[in-house]
Amino acid sequence: MNRALWPLAFLILAALSFSGGCSSGGAVPVSGRVTLDGQPLAGAHVSFQPQGGESGSSSAAGSGSYALTAADGTYVLHLVQGDRPGAVVGKHRVEINIRNESDDDRDRHGQPPPRAKQLPARYNLRTDLTCDVPAGGKSDANFELTSK
Repeated sequence: MNRALWPLAFLILAALSFSGGCSSGGAVPVSGRVTLDGQPLAGAHVSFQPQGGESGSSSAAGSGSYALTAADGTYVLHLVQGDRPGAVVGKHRVEINIRNESDDDRDRHGQPPPRAKQLPARYNLRTDLTCDVPAGGKSDANFELTSK
C-alpha cells in the first residue's frame, strides 16, 4: 500500500470504530415508557432489533439495543455491542418481556414459585411491536400494553 494512503486508511478505520461499524451512522438517544393496562410496568426487558434494508436482514442493520424499565415504567436504551446509550437509526422490531423471580436457578427450598406476571406473546415471541428511530433520536418510544 502506498505510504500516502496510510493516513486515509487510519481515518476510515477510526470512523468505523467510532460508529460501531454499522452503516446507520452510530447511535442516537432513545427512551420511553412501558405500561400494562394503564399502569407502569417495572422490571420489564425492552429489546430493539434493527430491521435490515429490503432483505430484512438484521445483521446488516447494526447492533440491537436493550433496557430494563424502572419502577415508573421508563427506560433508556443501550446498544448491545459496546453498551453505549442509544439505538441505531431506522425501523426496529421491539420485544418486551418480564423476567420473573421463578426464572432463575436458585433453590427455592420447596417454596412455590411467586405468581408469575406474563405478557401476551404478541409483545415478545410473536411481537407485532415496531418503532422507527429517527436521526435525531426519540424520547417518546412509549408502549401501552394490555394483558388481554
